[in-house]
Amino acid sequence: MRKIQAQGVHHVTINGADRQTSIDFWEGVLGMPFVFEQPNLDRASESHLYFDPGDGRLITVFTNEEREPVQRSAPREPGIVHHLAFAVSQATFAQAVERLGERGIRHSGVKDRGFMDSIYFEDPLGLLIELASYRFEPPLGHTHTDVLFEAHLLRVERGEANIDRIHLADAIERLVERSQRSLSEDRSPKAAYRAKGG
Repeated sequence: MRKIQAQGVHHVTINGADRQTSIDFWEGVLGMPFVFEQPNLDRASESHLYFDPGDGRLITVFTNEEREPVQRSAPREPGIVHHLAFAVSQATFAQAVERLGERGIRHSGVKDRGFMDSIYFEDPLGLLIELASYRFEPPLGHTHTDVLFEAHLLRVERGEANIDRIHLADAIERLVERSQRSLSEDRSPKAAYRAKGG
């Protein structure tokens, strides 16, 4: 028996209401370019809208002009998507509260997740949306996942509850030491500043 190896998220499709509500939210609030549209090939009464969330992949929405937006929280039972999280820069994240407020969108306020910052709010149809911003950049040649995996190992070794900034910093140091060569025989931390006359 062999695996069917995934290589990333191809797209996420959402059941939307009318076409304009989708365009106004996905492009008009979250800035995702509306890149193409065609009929839903499985249901002729619906349109299929495609948006680029910023990484060249796709968020797609099935729309129908007979469906109106329903103001209610989406179900959160087992087997149902809990929320969609989108990456934003620290600069954009710092503006999120103000920009949501300008539109009168209720939100969770900033949540400290240790390795990232988050804020939650609902789309016009009640789907929970998260804006997430990492607190670190991975070293060259590595991904955010590489850093988080290493930070997890450090957290467990130290018996600590969750990943925080110290684990991230130490994980990045470990990854750099393992992946980048040095002419030094001893790469351990040093006290480079010596007291005068000492």
